[in-house]
Parts: sequence; structure tokens; C-alpha cells
Amino acid sequence: MADANNANSLKQLDARYIRLLEYADAWELQKAYVKQIDREERQETLLLLQHPPTYTMGSDKHPEHLLLGEAELKERGISLFQIDRGGDITYHGPGQLVGYPLLYLDAAGLDLHAYLRSLEQVIMNWLAEYGIEAGRKPEYTGVWVGDQKIAAIGVKFNKARHRRGFITSHGFALNVKAGIAADGFSGIIPCGIEQYGVTSFNDLTGGCLSVEETASQLLPHFAKVFGYELAALIK
Repeated sequence: MADANNANSLKQLDARYIRLLEYADAWELQKAYVKQIDREERQETLLLLQHPPTYTMGSDKHPEHLLLGEAELKERGISLFQIDRGGDITYHGPGQLVGYPLLYLDAAGLDLHAYLRSLEQVIMNWLAEYGIEAGRKPEYTGVWVGDQKIAAIGVKFNKARHRRGFITSHGFALNVKAGIAADGFSGIIPCGIEQYGVTSFNDLTGGCLSVEETASQLLPHFAKVFGYELAALIK
């Protein structure tokens, strides 16, 4: 998906930031919004938020990549969900910006891989503003700085029922807070990848950027890459 060049062709986007939302509530909200967008009852939407400590396991199920037992999960206050996105196990928690783009992809010229690459590009463009050279690893989806993953991506393409195409759900998780790798990633083999590590923006920069500030800064990059009119972030 290329950057939009014609301002008159830009689409509308409802962009919202939620400080903290339980994973189950966010999942139900996505499902409801997908149906509304399919019926053209609401604008395409970008939800930007944080979750309480949560592990989610996608369709590439590998229970052995969860290193904690039920008692340890309860002790640490971490929830576990088996969900309907692609990918393996990952962690969500405070200090991480989670993005759920709920977008209509027309069947004409549809390229699902290009959608994933565009999500990566949004984050790479934002990091470049800070002089951080991020990239991809051909065998893995996500955004990497050297051999450390800073953002994980796992999506679902929901077949539209009222028009030709798909509505996207789930999305990306961008690590912001310093030390987030020890917070929750230490209890899993993230995305089933043992040979590489996990990092965050504040670990890389020594800064103290907040998740809310990150959301505001990321939105213009998202709008540009996906061809939406830049709108105010609703908080």
C-alpha cells in the first residue's frame, strides 16, 4: 500500500486512544466494529490502547511456548487467551502500544501480504524520526532493530458479508516502556522465536516516552501509509 499522493482521494479514519482496556473487552469491541464497518454503519477505525498483562496465543498454537503454569500465571496476574488471529504466542501489557486497525480491504487488487508490510512500514517510519534504523526479517512478520523485535504483528482478515473484500482485525503491538521484556516476555518464547530477543523504544533510546505520546506520534504515519485523512486522536 503506497503513500497517498492525492489529498482529494484520502479516506476518513476514526482514530481512538484508550488508556487501558481488558483484552476480552477489546476483542468483543473489534468484533462489533467489524460488523458495523462491513455494513457501512461506521467509519474504518484505528484503536490504539494498552492492555493489562495478557498472553494471547494465535492460530499457530504451540502450548510449549508458554513457559508458565496456571499457578504462576495467577500469581503474576497474567491472563491467557486463545484467539483467532494468525501467529504464535505474544505478550500484551502496560507500557506497550497495541494497535487494532479495523479497515475495509476491497477485493479488487487485494494483496494481504502488502497489508502486513504496510503495518511494519508505519512503525519503521516512526522509528526513523528518532534515527532508529529498523527493518524486517524475511522469515518473520514484525519490526526489528538488529536482532531484537520491537513490534509484533498478528492479524485476521474477516470476510465481508455485505460487500466484496475483507475487514481487518487484531494488529500490532509496539514495545515502548523500558524493561518490558522482563515484565512479560520472559514467561514465553515470543512468537516461537528462540534465537532473537525483544526490545523497546525506551530501552533503545534511554528516554521515557509514554504510550499515549507514542500513539499521537504514530497516527500521522499510519494515515500517510494507508492513505487516510489525518484526523485528531480521540481520547
